[in-house]
Amino acid sequence: MTATQPSGKAAALLALHAGPGFVLPNAWDAGSARILEQAGFPAIATTSAGIAWACGVPDGGTLDREQMLEHVGRIVAAVSVPVTADLEAGYGDTPEEVGRTVALAAEVGAVGANLEDAGPGGLFGIDEAVDRLRAARAAAPAGSFVLNARTDTYFGRTSGFGDTSAEPFEETVERAVRYLDAGADCVFVPAVVEADTIARLAAAIPGPLNIVAGLANTIDAPTLFSLGVKRVSLGGSLARAALSSLDRAGRELLATGTLGFLDGAIGYADLQRRFS
Repeated sequence: MTATQPSGKAAALLALHAGPGFVLPNAWDAGSARILEQAGFPAIATTSAGIAWACGVPDGGTLDREQMLEHVGRIVAAVSVPVTADLEAGYGDTPEEVGRTVALAAEVGAVGANLEDAGPGGLFGIDEAVDRLRAARAAAPAGSFVLNARTDTYFGRTSGFGDTSAEPFEETVERAVRYLDAGADCVFVPAVVEADTIARLAAAIPGPLNIVAGLANTIDAPTLFSLGVKRVSLGGSLARAALSSLDRAGRELLATGTLGFLDGAIGYADLQRRFS
């Protein structure tokens, strides 16, 4: 894997966080990244879920660091816009390993990354999570890497490792403040679905807020921007939509042999032109 990170892309990605809000779509391979770039998006994220599914395995750490970074590198090489990588929890048990992961992501050309504050055992202690982020910040190219700190305080309640009886708002804000102090450029809070809670988080967190749309949260991007959200990502939703289309096409072929699934499909010649 060779470095393909030109100067200026990280600055362009970071500048988007200071605007009125932007949608950051998540690609899962080089082809999906090319299509999203051609649609006009100014930056692209990767999705660990989509990449895992494209490899025929479930999300959640099934692929190791080397495998994930190989796919990230292919996505980076396919487009000219900034790419930020989904690095899950950093692929390491120690802050030093998390830092190494970030350095390797920069080497393959990513100019940013998501880092989660939870592992198989649940949420990391806040001090441990801060140490991991500090190591990531120290390992990243100076001034050329955008860190998006994900906290699973809300997501954990729906995933079996959070306290479902506790309101996570205060802990979320506390973690967000600590993560920004540790060098994060943006804070990502998945699994928040109530508009009023999103607005409260945006007001209380002293930095850009990233919310994922299309999973449990079905609030559209313009509404999220009006609530104070700066970055709207899609996670694995675009990959799910693509795989759902494939599933419907296969079921139609198996059941009737008809080709209705091709209605509206991009033509062969058009795709050849787009990928040339």
